[in-house]
Amino acid sequence: MAEAVDAGPVVTGGRGPATRGHAHVGLVARSDEELLAGAVPHLEDGLRAGDTVLLSCPPETAALITSALGEQASAVSEDARICLLGTRVADAVAASVEWVRRAASTGSGRLRIVGQMQFGAAPRNFREGLRYEAAKNRFFATDPVSALCLFDERVLPAEVLAGVAPTHPELLVDGRVVRSEEFGDPREYAIRLPLPREPVEDGSPVLLATDAPSLAVLRGQLRSVIHARVADRDQAEDLHFAASEVASNAFRHGDRPVSARVWVDGDRLVCAITDSGRGFDDPFAGFRPAHGEDLALGGMGLWLARKLWDHVDVLPQSRGVTVRLSSRLV
Repeated sequence: MAEAVDAGPVVTGGRGPATRGHAHVGLVARSDEELLAGAVPHLEDGLRAGDTVLLSCPPETAALITSALGEQASAVSEDARICLLGTRVADAVAASVEWVRRAASTGSGRLRIVGQMQFGAAPRNFREGLRYEAAKNRFFATDPVSALCLFDERVLPAEVLAGVAPTHPELLVDGRVVRSEEFGDPREYAIRLPLPREPVEDGSPVLLATDAPSLAVLRGQLRSVIHARVADRDQAEDLHFAASEVASNAFRHGDRPVSARVWVDGDRLVCAITDSGRGFDDPFAGFRPAHGEDLALGGMGLWLARKLWDHVDVLPQSRGVTVRLSSRLV
């Protein structure tokens, strides 16, 4: 049974997160009334405390909440990037960091946010969103953030709803914050997430490069096949640039042989690059630059890939690692 949390001096009425550091709370709602019963008090508590108060929701949910807040809504900011509305995870994480810093310089120093993640309609997007929810527990563990994440049971699939408790240390249930008994190591959770196979992978690859003799040769092969099959020139440049960075990582940090496979159909491109080195199994690699904000230090390969491809999966092998890149073609 879930254990009720003593909310302490940070919140009132037991409605909000129970920590002065990072609080990451999930709310599964079955109606607009339940969404508002969680979101509005959370935001009002933040306004009274002098927090920087933020909404990151699709327009219909934001309108519902701001209407309920009335005149108080003028003090609430909005930024849909964080909830993956028109953004990829690397950009959503960067936006979150930006808001944490902005909050640190004003008022209480705390960021208080209500978010409603956009999971899309495909299993690949469910995986991406749940992995992002898990990653928040690592990246913002020491930051003064009170986050309430809304999950609408009326529209979300069972696979997503099953991921709420494992990705949130606390849950808002019947107006009270309770500890989530299913929450554990975010990394282990992310590693266990099912990896949906892209249907295009069932066909023959349009590029099969085995034991590429050099990075320059592999980059050239990737450029030829991507530019031949991606009609939008800007997208072709972006996809090739990021794939080349992943290939560079394979040669620099892995061992030969390095191989690449590319599949494409009418609306999707998948590229898998494999090396034979020691490998690694960090499911959050590339969510932020590996060496922090000083990009001159490098460590940008996977980060750039996550910014330019829709989906990036790091898949450890018995020897080495495969990085699978996947994007919808515009």
